[in-house]
Amino acid sequence: MSQDGPGVDLTTSLGYLLKEASSALRAAMEEVLRPLGMNVTHYSCLELLAQRPGLSNSELARGAFVTRQTMNVLLQALERDGFVTRPAEAPVGKALPARLTPRGRRSLEKATAAVRSVEIRMLSGLTETEQQAATRILRSMIRSLHDDPA
Repeated sequence: MSQDGPGVDLTTSLGYLLKEASSALRAAMEEVLRPLGMNVTHYSCLELLAQRPGLSNSELARGAFVTRQTMNVLLQALERDGFVTRPAEAPVGKALPARLTPRGRRSLEKATAAVRSVEIRMLSGLTETEQQAATRILRSMIRSLHDDPA
Protein backbone atom coordinates (compact mmCIF):
# COMPACT_ATOMS: atom_id res chain seq x y z
CA MET A 1 0.00 0.00 0.00
CA SER A 2 1.23 3.47 -0.78
CA GLN A 3 2.16 5.61 2.20
CA ASP A 4 0.93 8.71 0.33
CA GLY A 5 -2.83 8.30 0.42
CA PRO A 6 -5.74 6.84 2.31
CA GLY A 7 -6.69 3.26 1.73
CA VAL A 8 -6.95 -0.12 3.28
CA ASP A 9 -3.91 -2.36 3.67
CA LEU A 10 -5.36 -5.55 2.27
CA THR A 11 -2.69 -7.68 3.96
CA THR A 12 -3.82 -6.63 7.43
CA SER A 13 -7.47 -5.57 6.97
CA LEU A 14 -9.68 -7.88 9.02
CA GLY A 15 -12.66 -7.01 6.82
CA TYR A 16 -10.78 -8.02 3.69
CA LEU A 17 -9.48 -11.21 5.31
CA LEU A 18 -13.02 -12.11 6.42
CA LYS A 19 -14.28 -11.61 2.86
CA GLU A 20 -11.41 -13.70 1.49
CA ALA A 21 -12.15 -16.46 4.02
CA SER A 22 -15.85 -16.31 3.17
CA SER A 23 -15.09 -16.58 -0.53
CA ALA A 24 -12.72 -19.52 0.00
CA LEU A 25 -15.29 -21.27 2.22
CA ARG A 26 -18.05 -20.80 -0.33
CA ALA A 27 -15.86 -22.12 -3.17
CA ALA A 28 -14.91 -25.20 -1.12
CA MET A 29 -18.55 -25.83 -0.21
CA GLU A 30 -19.66 -25.45 -3.85
CA GLU A 31 -16.99 -27.96 -4.84
CA VAL A 32 -18.25 -30.68 -2.48
CA LEU A 33 -21.94 -29.92 -3.11
CA ARG A 34 -21.72 -29.94 -6.93
CA PRO A 35 -21.48 -33.77 -7.20
CA LEU A 36 -24.65 -33.96 -5.07
CA GLY A 37 -26.50 -31.72 -7.54
CA MET A 38 -26.58 -28.79 -5.10
CA ASN A 39 -25.13 -25.38 -4.54
CA VAL A 40 -24.64 -23.46 -1.29
CA THR A 41 -28.03 -21.71 -1.48
CA HIS A 42 -29.83 -25.02 -2.12
CA TYR A 43 -28.01 -26.61 0.83
CA SER A 44 -28.68 -23.59 3.09
CA CYS A 45 -32.39 -23.75 2.32
CA LEU A 46 -32.61 -27.46 3.16
CA GLU A 47 -30.56 -26.99 6.35
CA LEU A 48 -32.74 -24.09 7.48
CA LEU A 49 -35.91 -26.13 6.86
CA ALA A 50 -34.50 -29.10 8.78
CA GLN A 51 -33.73 -26.90 11.78
CA ARG A 52 -36.82 -24.67 11.52
CA PRO A 53 -39.63 -26.44 9.65
CA GLY A 54 -42.35 -24.23 8.23
CA LEU A 55 -40.26 -21.14 7.48
CA SER A 56 -41.75 -18.77 4.92
CA ASN A 57 -40.05 -17.75 1.68
CA SER A 58 -39.00 -14.43 3.25
CA GLU A 59 -37.55 -16.12 6.34
CA LEU A 60 -35.64 -18.62 4.20
CA ALA A 61 -34.29 -15.84 1.98
CA ARG A 62 -32.97 -13.92 5.02
CA GLY A 63 -31.41 -17.08 6.47
CA ALA A 64 -29.72 -18.03 3.19
CA PHE A 65 -28.61 -14.43 2.43
CA VAL A 66 -30.47 -14.23 -0.90
CA THR A 67 -33.37 -12.17 -2.23
CA ARG A 68 -36.98 -13.29 -1.82
CA GLN A 69 -37.19 -13.69 -5.59
CA THR A 70 -34.14 -15.98 -5.68
CA MET A 71 -35.55 -18.05 -2.82
CA ASN A 72 -38.95 -18.27 -4.48
CA VAL A 73 -37.39 -19.68 -7.67
CA LEU A 74 -35.36 -22.16 -5.60
CA LEU A 75 -38.37 -23.26 -3.54
CA GLN A 76 -40.40 -23.83 -6.69
CA ALA A 77 -37.61 -26.04 -8.07
CA LEU A 78 -37.19 -27.89 -4.76
CA GLU A 79 -40.93 -28.50 -4.60
CA ARG A 80 -41.06 -29.66 -8.24
CA ASP A 81 -38.14 -32.05 -7.61
CA GLY A 82 -39.69 -33.48 -4.44
CA PHE A 83 -37.30 -32.04 -1.83
CA VAL A 84 -39.84 -29.80 -0.10
CA THR A 85 -43.57 -29.54 0.19
CA ARG A 86 -45.73 -26.46 0.64
CA PRO A 87 -49.48 -26.20 1.16
CA ALA A 88 -51.61 -25.17 -1.83
CA GLU A 89 -53.08 -22.33 0.24
CA ALA A 90 -51.54 -20.26 3.00
CA PRO A 91 -52.76 -21.33 6.46
CA VAL A 92 -52.40 -17.72 7.66
CA GLY A 93 -51.74 -14.60 5.60
CA LYS A 94 -49.89 -15.13 2.33
CA ALA A 95 -46.93 -17.23 3.49
CA LEU A 96 -46.67 -20.82 2.25
CA PRO A 97 -44.60 -22.58 4.93
CA ALA A 98 -42.18 -25.12 3.45
CA ARG A 99 -41.22 -28.49 4.92
CA LEU A 100 -38.65 -31.08 3.91
CA THR A 101 -39.86 -34.30 2.35
CA PRO A 102 -38.15 -37.64 3.08
CA ARG A 103 -36.21 -37.17 -0.18
CA GLY A 104 -35.14 -33.72 0.98
CA ARG A 105 -33.95 -35.14 4.31
CA ARG A 106 -31.88 -37.85 2.59
CA SER A 107 -30.32 -35.29 0.26
CA LEU A 108 -29.58 -32.96 3.18
CA GLU A 109 -27.89 -35.77 5.12
CA LYS A 110 -25.34 -36.28 2.34
CA ALA A 111 -24.85 -32.55 1.86
CA THR A 112 -24.34 -31.95 5.59
CA ALA A 113 -21.58 -34.56 5.70
CA ALA A 114 -19.88 -32.93 2.70
CA VAL A 115 -20.14 -29.42 4.17
CA ARG A 116 -18.95 -30.65 7.56
CA SER A 117 -15.82 -32.09 5.89
CA VAL A 118 -15.06 -28.61 4.51
CA GLU A 119 -15.49 -27.04 7.94
CA ILE A 120 -13.21 -29.65 9.52
CA ARG A 121 -10.59 -28.90 6.85
CA MET A 122 -10.96 -25.15 7.43
CA LEU A 123 -10.43 -25.54 11.18
CA SER A 124 -7.68 -28.16 10.98
CA GLY A 125 -4.92 -25.64 11.75
CA LEU A 126 -6.59 -24.39 14.93
CA THR A 127 -6.61 -25.85 18.41
CA GLU A 128 -9.94 -26.32 20.21
CA THR A 129 -9.19 -23.21 22.28
CA GLU A 130 -8.44 -21.19 19.13
CA GLN A 131 -11.66 -22.42 17.50
CA GLN A 132 -13.67 -21.30 20.54
CA ALA A 133 -11.90 -17.91 20.53
CA ALA A 134 -12.59 -17.48 16.79
CA THR A 135 -16.27 -18.23 17.34
CA ARG A 136 -16.46 -15.73 20.20
CA ILE A 137 -14.62 -13.04 18.21
CA LEU A 138 -16.76 -13.51 15.07
CA ARG A 139 -19.97 -13.35 17.11
CA SER A 140 -18.74 -10.14 18.73
CA MET A 141 -17.99 -8.62 15.31
CA ILE A 142 -21.44 -9.57 14.03
CA ARG A 143 -23.10 -8.07 17.13
CA SER A 144 -21.09 -4.86 16.74
CA LEU A 145 -22.16 -4.48 13.11
CA HIS A 146 -25.81 -5.17 13.91
CA ASP A 147 -25.87 -2.66 16.79
CA ASP A 148 -27.38 0.70 15.95
CA PRO A 149 -24.46 3.13 15.55
CA ALA A 150 -26.61 6.08 16.71
